[in-house]
Amino acid sequence: MKIPVSWLKDFIDLDGLSIEDIARKLTLAGLEVDEILYAGLPMPDHAAQGMHSSEKHEFKTSGIAWDKEKIVVAEIREVSPHPNADRLTLLDLYDGQQSQTVLTGAPNIFHLKGTGKLEKPIKVAYAKEGATIYDGHADGLVLTTLKRAKIRGVESYSMVCSEKELGITDEHEGIIILDDDAPVGMPLADYMGDAVLDISILPNMARNANVIGIARELSASTGRELKKPDIKYKTEGDSVEGLVSIEITNSELNPRFVAGLIRNIEIKPSPYQIQRRLKLAGMRPINNVVDATNYAMLEFGEPLHAFDYDVLKERAGGKAVKIITRAAQDGEKLTTLDGVDRRLTSMNVLVCDEKGPLSIAGVMGGAESEVYDASKEVLDAKGIEVKSDETPQGKISIRSQSTANILLEGAAWNFINIRRTAKQHNLPSEASFRFSRGVHPALAEAGVRRGLQLMAEWSGGKIAPGLVDEYPFKPKDSIVDVTPKDVKRLLGIDIAAEEITALLTRLEFKCEITNDGLRVTAPPHRMDIGEGIVGLADVLEEVARSYGYDRIPETLMADSLPPQVGNPINEWEEHLRDLLVALGLQEVVTYRMTSIENESRIAQFDEYARIANPTAPEKSVLRRSLVASVLDVLEKNIRLSESLSFFEIGSVFEPVKNDLPNEPHKLAIAMTGRRDATAWDIKDSPAVDFYDIKGHIELLLSGLRFTNISYSPIALSRAAGSGAVEWPSYLHPGKAAEVKLNGQVVGVFGELHPLVKEKYELGDNPVLVAEFDLEFLRNATPTYSIKPVSEFPPVYEDIAVILDESVPADRVEALIRQTGGKIVADVRLFDVYRGDQVGAGKKSLAYSLTYQSDKTMTDAEAAAIRNKIVKRLEQEVGAKLRG
Repeated sequence: MKIPVSWLKDFIDLDGLSIEDIARKLTLAGLEVDEILYAGLPMPDHAAQGMHSSEKHEFKTSGIAWDKEKIVVAEIREVSPHPNADRLTLLDLYDGQQSQTVLTGAPNIFHLKGTGKLEKPIKVAYAKEGATIYDGHADGLVLTTLKRAKIRGVESYSMVCSEKELGITDEHEGIIILDDDAPVGMPLADYMGDAVLDISILPNMARNANVIGIARELSASTGRELKKPDIKYKTEGDSVEGLVSIEITNSELNPRFVAGLIRNIEIKPSPYQIQRRLKLAGMRPINNVVDATNYAMLEFGEPLHAFDYDVLKERAGGKAVKIITRAAQDGEKLTTLDGVDRRLTSMNVLVCDEKGPLSIAGVMGGAESEVYDASKEVLDAKGIEVKSDETPQGKISIRSQSTANILLEGAAWNFINIRRTAKQHNLPSEASFRFSRGVHPALAEAGVRRGLQLMAEWSGGKIAPGLVDEYPFKPKDSIVDVTPKDVKRLLGIDIAAEEITALLTRLEFKCEITNDGLRVTAPPHRMDIGEGIVGLADVLEEVARSYGYDRIPETLMADSLPPQVGNPINEWEEHLRDLLVALGLQEVVTYRMTSIENESRIAQFDEYARIANPTAPEKSVLRRSLVASVLDVLEKNIRLSESLSFFEIGSVFEPVKNDLPNEPHKLAIAMTGRRDATAWDIKDSPAVDFYDIKGHIELLLSGLRFTNISYSPIALSRAAGSGAVEWPSYLHPGKAAEVKLNGQVVGVFGELHPLVKEKYELGDNPVLVAEFDLEFLRNATPTYSIKPVSEFPPVYEDIAVILDESVPADRVEALIRQTGGKIVADVRLFDVYRGDQVGAGKKSLAYSLTYQSDKTMTDAEAAAIRNKIVKRLEQEVGAKLRG
């Protein structure tokens, strides 16, 4: 939020404080100043050496200082034609000391050319010869110094300035026309020199998104008095209470609605000083009525909306106007101020009359009831040509007369609803910014009164007596008990109850000193103060901010440290991550929110846990598959490397009716690409396949110290629930396996099914995936075995057996180990052969056997064991020793 310092000075005396002192105090109070923009005031020493931007100091600083001798207030007395240029004029200008002839091409005074002496001189910003200003016609901010030169035969040495040339805004089409009371000859820096604080308003500081809020914080940190505006005005005519009524259909969505009426206004530009402040605050001036609503909003923090009362009365058929706030009907339409036809949903709240919608509550008004200016200048600016029959030529509809009577709205809305509505319709605004962060209903009345006061002052309107105030849902002000001991224990500062009271009173808390400490009541503009222990923390934060964070001494923690308790689950998962990374896999972390359409590429699930307020359609449900998340990452990175290996550890969410979802923890792995990176000595590396991911899984489980591991083809008919991991339809039926630990299925792995792969852009290489149930793995008991190193030499022997294709290799290995007993120390399958030499339907399995005895084995003893193994294999699986 941008705050002009001159505006702050309306509410607090800042004499003796430099701009950087003010910025420093706000930053220490939690309102971080991102940048200081100088618009006329003297800049700090480090930025004054002809520089217009600097980051060498505590704050980023930019802008320009106006030389008090060379940039002053002046008045134009006559606008004469240039003798040699039709688009230029010569000004008879008085700068407070002498008359000057000034050349200009400003279009906003061109209509005065040749009209003679002006009845009322025009006050302007005048830069004399030698003044340093911005070049109004250059791109960006380029400093230039005014020098004497001839333009079309006329000597020019000074100029009247636009806003860009003085660093106020980027506007350079016309010159600044000051208010009539501007004193001629006064240095412009003294008249309207300013500095703008660009403050980062965080969500916990939303109450300070206004000038009074910032002034209140400065009052608390400096101890200086906060001067609130004196809202007094004269009323005339019939009371608004008999002309307007309000009906609120849902008080939770609309806790309060206040309306006031002002008659006989004249729409015209606001005073220039008001326009300048609005521009420096980042808002575009429109006219005196709209500017009054924006000015009051920036001042108090209460967004206002002005309706054309005559339009409302016409819609009511001349009867009393009835304002209704209600939820929209699905499909209901409203044309908003930006000319867009909005299709509404039941989530949106509307301000209506008995005929239909008038505005989207807290977000944007409707076009039909907007404040309208029918002056020729405004129609010309909009590019509308009006014929004699008053028919507009263009897309913008117009009314024949300007708005004369205003119904001014100030309300409070449910901040969650406003946030959703603004996001739904893509309508970010200053009003929705405030309403979506919470505006206390207590501000509505003061905001409306201030808006009416400003409208009457700037437009000459007459304010109707009274206000219409419907307030069905009054929030309860939080009450918190605080003791000096709480302050000492939690903040480390020893201050008495009286000083605590003084610190909080500056922030408008009400404090009552009791026997034990003090009872604190939150002010009516605060919605962020809780009760109980939360409220105590909230109040102590305010004490710390008001006292000054920089004044709190460094101390050691007085409370005893809690016992250090390990987190076995987290430690186990960190160990698992370390093993996977050591195997060459890269961890990914994905959103737990996804869409049904995204997950349907890999699997179809009947139910999902749905997000009540999704931030985007693609994040509308909680994921059911971790493999789908990893495949998304694989797809996005497939073109970045010739080999990718990812894993993720995280939860999936299984919905439970009328309860929170179950959150089983899973491990998902995905691999694709080349087995080895291409190099000068590796020209054509094969693609990773089923056995690559199987090898990774074997090493992983070995690192976890699991021993009773077995692998087997996935049974397509295996019933769901028979293992920790169900049969996954995303795996290739002939290239997939399940992993068993102690006879229990704990995971599956294999090649991605071709039909599933078609739904992703994953290239031509096979994609290998795996999924494990981490809860079962984590609860399994690891084996930490110790084997002594034998002092006797082992005997190595290879055997090859021919058997039926249907006999699995792990069955043969189990028989070898069982038959050989402890003597067989290791069995390793090193070759599989199929061909004419072994016959159709047969295969040859070659094993490397290691015999280890408690003595030195002879060849005869080794042969006896081999013969015993071959005979057992022949009996059990029909195997024959291959010659």
